[in-house]
Amino acid sequence: MHGNFEHPFIKFNRTMIAQKSFKIIVVFALALIPLFSFSQEEGSIIKEKAEKFNATDMIMHHIGDSHGWHFFGSGENSFTIPLPVILFTDNGMVSFMSSEFHHDTEGEYIVEKDGMQFVNYHEKIYRLDEGAASLNFDEDHNAVNASKPWDFSITKNVAAMFLTVILMLLFFFSLARYHKKNTAAPSGFNNAMEALVLFVRDEIAIPQIGEKKYMKFMPFLLTVFFFIWITNILGLLPGAANVTGNIAVTVSLGLFTLALIIVNGNREFWKHTFWMPGIPTFVKPILAIVEVMGLIIKPLALMIRLFANITAGHIIILSLLGLIFILESAGVAGISVPFALFITVLELLVAFLQAFIFTILSALFIGMAVAEHEHH
Repeated sequence: MHGNFEHPFIKFNRTMIAQKSFKIIVVFALALIPLFSFSQEEGSIIKEKAEKFNATDMIMHHIGDSHGWHFFGSGENSFTIPLPVILFTDNGMVSFMSSEFHHDTEGEYIVEKDGMQFVNYHEKIYRLDEGAASLNFDEDHNAVNASKPWDFSITKNVAAMFLTVILMLLFFFSLARYHKKNTAAPSGFNNAMEALVLFVRDEIAIPQIGEKKYMKFMPFLLTVFFFIWITNILGLLPGAANVTGNIAVTVSLGLFTLALIIVNGNREFWKHTFWMPGIPTFVKPILAIVEVMGLIIKPLALMIRLFANITAGHIIILSLLGLIFILESAGVAGISVPFALFITVLELLVAFLQAFIFTILSALFIGMAVAEHEHH
């Protein structure tokens, strides 16, 4: 044998090891990106305030919604994309860009529009009463010289949802165009998308709803799965919005599932809910109350699980990084940063897992409502 000969199996193993090493490096780099953005963004806020570090304010600032999309920096030196502020008042609709507040969220800078004055206090828009020079609160922290108009602004979370919808349309239209022109299996990104679509169909829709009725609910299940998964992934990028960590978003998703259950529930489902057969008559009203409560609790469980898991992940990461500033010791970074890195990598799994859990439970609840029972 020649001295330079290398067995094909050894060469194959080396290739596999190199590919796995590359994947590990990519995951590690992706995990460092949000950590860098957290420390840079929140560190600038700390320096600007020049006061004792408040971990609660820092965490709430990051996971909360805002009228401008902030990426990095602070004050006038920050990089923030202004978003439309749309308000409905007693005098009609008022709209302007969030940049007119000049990054003020303490209610100090006044924006004058159509003879009215508006201030931004902790991302809540107030309309000052006529003659008021500043925003004042009473002992219960209620505004005494201002009122809240109806706020239909395009906030950071709303803009992030629009971005998710645009990405979903691009992905699905690209896959649909490919299958219209080709009969062979797709490759590359379209192949990955098709695998996920088949996963939702074969592992979620058919087992939970049944082969006869699953197609009717596939558009909803695919939309929910990809919407939650993409928003969760985008939420790990620098300056990203915490969309599924907003209770209003998860409530809306849960209500969609509840609406499908109510609208598509068959006769047997409602019969077993309000007047179940084979049960003594005096027990039926009690069980009916329990069944109706269960019908309401199902979407509540969906919305709270998604909201709590996503929010908890962000809070844990920020809390670990906040320990560096709370204890005012760089040595703590040697412990908190690796732990924060581990949680961030775990969040990549949680992003997919929460989309899967929400979708499969929705399919399960819908399947229970449309199931046809066999009577013997």
